[in-house]
Amino acid sequence: MSTKMTHWERVRAALRGEAVDRPPVSLWQHWPVDDETPAGLAAVMLRWQKEFDFDFVKFMPTGTYGIEDWGAETLYKPTPNGTRTIIKHGVTSAEQWEQLWQLEVTKGYLGIQIEALRLTADALNNDVPILQTVFSPLTTARKLAGDRVLSDMRQHPEKLKAGLQVIAETTARFAQESLRAGAHGIFFATQNASYRVMNEAEYLEFGQHFDMIVFDAIKDESQFSVAHVHGEATMFDLMAAYPVHAMNWHDRTAGPSLAEARKHFSGALIGGVDEWHTLLNGPVDAIRDEIHQALDQTGGRGFMVGPGCVLPIRIPIRHLHAARAAVDSWEEECL
Repeated sequence: MSTKMTHWERVRAALRGEAVDRPPVSLWQHWPVDDETPAGLAAVMLRWQKEFDFDFVKFMPTGTYGIEDWGAETLYKPTPNGTRTIIKHGVTSAEQWEQLWQLEVTKGYLGIQIEALRLTADALNNDVPILQTVFSPLTTARKLAGDRVLSDMRQHPEKLKAGLQVIAETTARFAQESLRAGAHGIFFATQNASYRVMNEAEYLEFGQHFDMIVFDAIKDESQFSVAHVHGEATMFDLMAAYPVHAMNWHDRTAGPSLAEARKHFSGALIGGVDEWHTLLNGPVDAIRDEIHQALDQTGGRGFMVGPGCVLPIRIPIRHLHAARAAVDSWEEECL
């Protein structure tokens, strides 16, 4: 295909499994300190997009934005991936799940993310799809309480469910407000759909049930939603049945491979990049070869180049440019 597509045309074609001028690509990382204010987060998001001209913007609020309005406290201590450290949990007893309250999503920490997204969307002027990062209710609960959420799930299930209901309803409103602020969909991240964390029956009861509250709230408005399945030994098939347009997971390190995933999910696949090994360490030729190999696996259709998860924040800039150039340089007669 010789005609140059816009970002939107390229993404929409990939979501339909159609021919593209080149496969869509996006990379994302955290922006510690800058992400503490709306203006700061918007500025770095815009700078990142200007530098690399990605085909979609995965918006990058802090990984803990969803818990601080419920009393958790966090602090940025330098980490390889730029995440904040939780220094005080918001829930420390089973009884507190029933005491959670509905949050006003345009105020507090949630409001900071909405305003940052609005500033970014206004500047990008609908030229490129924007995905707001939204954590699953159970993921938020685990961040809010730590691993005690797993014992509460088994010893105090009804108390935990009461808290999850509040979290899910607040998350749903946050997702809706994000769409009103300029997002075109959500990047829905779960960190618990793993057989190393719980069994499938537990996830259906405490995870999926509350996840669907979020998806039901945006089903008529979201143009491009992604499920991110974090970790190893994931419940890939369970998540592949979610009402999303694309899936993202650690295909390089945890599997399934892109080729295998194609047998289980009919939507678009996002991956192919090993962010903690190849992209971080290089060399440039290895980055190019890895991305071309991923494109060969998929034939470049129904596929978007991306990392398995958030990038390390110390990746050399030349490696990022090499990844971007690898997409441009790949050609396949079947496109």
